[in-house]
Amino acid sequence: MAANRKLLAVAVACAAAVIGVTGCSSDGEKDPFDGMSADKIADKASKASKDAGSYRMKGQMKQAGEASDMEFVVAESGDCKGTMGSAKTGKAEILSVGGSTYSKGDDKFWEAKGGGSTAELLKGRWVKQPSKGGKAICNPDDMFSNKNLKKLKREDDAEVGGAKAAVLTRKKGDETTTFYVALEGKPYFLKVVNKGADGPGTVLFTDYGKKVEVKAPPADQIVDPKKLAAGS
Repeated sequence: MAANRKLLAVAVACAAAVIGVTGCSSDGEKDPFDGMSADKIADKASKASKDAGSYRMKGQMKQAGEASDMEFVVAESGDCKGTMGSAKTGKAEILSVGGSTYSKGDDKFWEAKGGGSTAELLKGRWVKQPSKGGKAICNPDDMFSNKNLKKLKREDDAEVGGAKAAVLTRKKGDETTTFYVALEGKPYFLKVVNKGADGPGTVLFTDYGKKVEVKAPPADQIVDPKKLAAGS
């Protein structure tokens, strides 16, 4: 997603604006965000989601017209594990733990990356690479960063999976990003939708605060990418 990609992921952010927007919940119950600007609501959601530590994110994004599914669980440390890909391009399991990222794809995934010989070499094996800057790719500080959550407008409330949500939008040119924030309980982000961008998509966030454990793959299943050229 172009806006605040990591909150997206995937997620994942914003522009075009109303300061001091207020709203009422659709069923007449007290609005926990009464009197708050849309930007302030987003700021509260950013903090609450980050403070939860762990969470699950699931969604779909498009690049060059090709839809790709993804689902990850994220630990408080920023370590995470999940899957991503499509039936057309292949799918891969991803682990990010201890400053390294491990990928294990199906044949179609590796064939798209390096051809049939690469797919055969990597069948059932993990490729290890250092995470960029040695930083966990699912770091909550990046995932729920509020630096781009500015100049938002509050729209009519909605529901996400049966949960009531405040709806915040940002428009920038032809791109619209919509954030759904829980109206009941802690103000977590529930969903982010991006439309009209180069990489449109939707990400759902659930299971905040649930324990997540991520372990590196067994050493005998790991391949160093530097050895691939040597065919080992």
